[in-house]
Amino acid sequence: MADESSLDFASVQAIITTENVKAHAAEVHGVLTGLVCAGYSFESNDYINLINDMLNNGEGLPNNLKDTIKILFSEVWQTILDDSYGFKLLLPDDDDSIEERGHALGIWVQGFNLGFGLQQKNQKILSDDVKEILTDFGEIANLSDEFEDDEATEQAYYEISEYVRMSALVCFTELGSPPVANDKPEVLH
Repeated sequence: MADESSLDFASVQAIITTENVKAHAAEVHGVLTGLVCAGYSFESNDYINLINDMLNNGEGLPNNLKDTIKILFSEVWQTILDDSYGFKLLLPDDDDSIEERGHALGIWVQGFNLGFGLQQKNQKILSDDVKEILTDFGEIANLSDEFEDDEATEQAYYEISEYVRMSALVCFTELGSPPVANDKPEVLH
């Protein structure tokens, strides 16, 4: 379950910008979510190397950004496993312009598809539902950045972002690899 200490879009983007890394907070969150939803093992930890290669041309990421990515990754796991559907996309607040939010949503789905593809490249066959989701995400990523600032556009943005959020959960339900419960009793000698 997400809490008030979780990272928000503005703080993650500020860290990325401060560290002079060419990336978008929504893209990073999308990649991490795509990995998890495609079956990335909870016990694995090479995601930092994947993000490092993707973001900084293979050069080392600054420690502050690595720490932020680790927190984001933990939050993705925490919220995606939340039975109350607490998972949220890391996008600009409603106070930001519809253009900025729409652009970030497009970048988020691009990141998701990238992370998903990195994890799924030699994996099992996808269901028709997941294939349709990935196709839809590709179309969402290619939407125009020119938006009318009106109620209809706001409603469409909300509906599309909610579809993306729920679709990510569908992918995780089908392909995700939840943490293995350690139900073995401890043996004391």
